[in-house]
Amino acid sequence: MQTTSAKYQQQKPQLLARTRVIKALAHPTRLFIVEELEKGERCVCDLTAMIGADVSTVSKHLTVLREAGIVVDDKRRNQVFYRLKVHCILNFFGCVESVLDSQRDEALRQ
Repeated sequence: MQTTSAKYQQQKPQLLARTRVIKALAHPTRLFIVEELEKGERCVCDLTAMIGADVSTVSKHLTVLREAGIVVDDKRRNQVFYRLKVHCILNFFGCVESVLDSQRDEALRQ
C-alpha cells in the first residue's frame, strides 16, 4: 500500500500540468478570448478591437493560451488567426458556473 506522500509524489507531474492549464485561464481577458473563440476562429486584429487593448498585449494573452494547449494559431499572410484546440475546455466553464450558482443559492438562503 502506498503512503499518502508517495501517492502525491506520483501524481504531482499530472497535477502540475493541470495547474498550468488552469493558470492560463486565470485572467479575465483570456477567459473572454476563449469564450469568443467558442464562436469560431478570430484574427488577432478582431480580438484586439473587442478587448480594447494593443496588439502586443492581446498577443501575449494568446501566447499563454497557446502554450497551455488551449488554442492553436494559423498564420495567413500578415494576419494570425486563433481557434480553440480543445472545445472541452468549455465544460470547465460550465462547472465554474455551477459553483457560482451554488454560492448564490447559499447566500440567498442565509
